[in-house]
Amino acid sequence: MAASDLPYSQACENNKAAILTLLQRAFASCRLVLEIGSGTGQHAVHFAENLPHLCWQASDQPIYLAALAERIRRAAIPNLPMPLALDICTDAAPATPADGLFTANTLHIMPWPVVKQFFSRLNELTQRGATFCIYGPFNYNGQFTSASNQAFDASLRSRDPAMGIRDIEQVQALLQQQGFSLQQDNAMPANNRLLYFVKQS
Repeated sequence: MAASDLPYSQACENNKAAILTLLQRAFASCRLVLEIGSGTGQHAVHFAENLPHLCWQASDQPIYLAALAERIRRAAIPNLPMPLALDICTDAAPATPADGLFTANTLHIMPWPVVKQFFSRLNELTQRGATFCIYGPFNYNGQFTSASNQAFDASLRSRDPAMGIRDIEQVQALLQQQGFSLQQDNAMPANNRLLYFVKQS
């Protein structure tokens, strides 16, 4: 597989620096970060390179794993092991719970029941005191924060009615049920947010 054949996301290139700035603080004390839905692997490579104090464990559904693994293999970063095949609905959690969890642009792709199932498994995936960072667009009180987000939501729902931008209040309520409290809600470029939760129990 040539480098030009690897899946590529311009959005990942555009947002990785801004995300890293916040992750450097949020994951300062973490030693093992599990990324859910690593996609192209561009985030995983960039964050592992710039967070050398921790192990960045990428993961994705089996159907996406080959290209992700190839990017990680070529990067050859010591703290970036080969990715895990992880379908959040069906696969067993990794043997070692993480003290950091990261996901980007996944909650609006997952059907809402899958989001709920994902969050219901957080106690399997994470240690006590873990940090969970979520990047992506969110609505507030059922309202879009921009016209572009509203258009994006319509595009998602035209592909699959189960997709769509999530309400931050619903996300926060689900995570509170799992012992995670919201520490920061950070505005990001292009009408996105980075939510920073900490596991209290």
